[in-house]
Amino acid sequence: MIFIDPPFWPAHGTVFSHLISDASVAELHAFAAANGVAERAFDLDHYDVPERIYLDLVTAGAVPLSGKELARTLVASGLRIKAKYRVKSVSTVLELRWNALMPGQPELGAELLGRWSEPHRHYHSATHLLAVLEALDALTGRNTPREVALAAWFHDAVYNGTTADEEDSAVLAQECLNGIVPTIETAEICRLVRLTTTHSPAAGDVAGHLLCDADLAILGGEPDAYSRYTEGVRRDYAHVSEDDFAKGRSAIVRQLLALQPMFHTAKGQELWAARAQENLNRELAGILTS
Repeated sequence: MIFIDPPFWPAHGTVFSHLISDASVAELHAFAAANGVAERAFDLDHYDVPERIYLDLVTAGAVPLSGKELARTLVASGLRIKAKYRVKSVSTVLELRWNALMPGQPELGAELLGRWSEPHRHYHSATHLLAVLEALDALTGRNTPREVALAAWFHDAVYNGTTADEEDSAVLAQECLNGIVPTIETAEICRLVRLTTTHSPAAGDVAGHLLCDADLAILGGEPDAYSRYTEGVRRDYAHVSEDDFAKGRSAIVRQLLALQPMFHTAKGQELWAARAQENLNRELAGILTS
């Protein structure tokens, strides 16, 4: 069911309501699209909608709730996103992380954050970058080698939804880091970025194991988080027809299931392996029966 709270939150010369679903983000997107709510108004678990369309949305079926009731409904649904993952908060956290990793290079950090925040990105966004960095924290006890952390920052820095993205990201890393970090470290960062094309590091590739496990950590997320991931990926490929997307996505899911192992570090296997198998198999079954 879709819910909405009264227009109260001031911004841009008006006041805004929050529009949510208690069932799925997919239901929320469908209702918003059917009623002319701009896609850019979506903020991870709700839409911010201006006062002028409040009554139209209620007429269309959104159930009015007080602000407190709506917040409780969102929490109870399991779809609420923590504040630190919202766009403004993500940018602040990533800026702090970059400055700690590469002090004296704020311009490069701002350029990369700008790339990760491009409006056409949905899953492959700044939120994904933060999730990868936090997964690295979990794998290393917050002691991630600099080259691995920098590879995380660059691994989807170029994102156009094509097979060239990883190579273009590696080339960007080479160009940006030249003269900033030692040549041998730059080469390692570029190698790691390219490795995210296949997520198949060699047996003794410790750095590759860390980055690939962190990049795939979402596969082992809770069901609601995994659903948001798949919905974000679909939106990243909105230009692809349903049939073509289903074919391509099923091939990717099968490739992921065929990875032996899917997670290379002992910690990664402990944290994400079992649930990743469940999530991927459930997604594949859904694709095949749709």
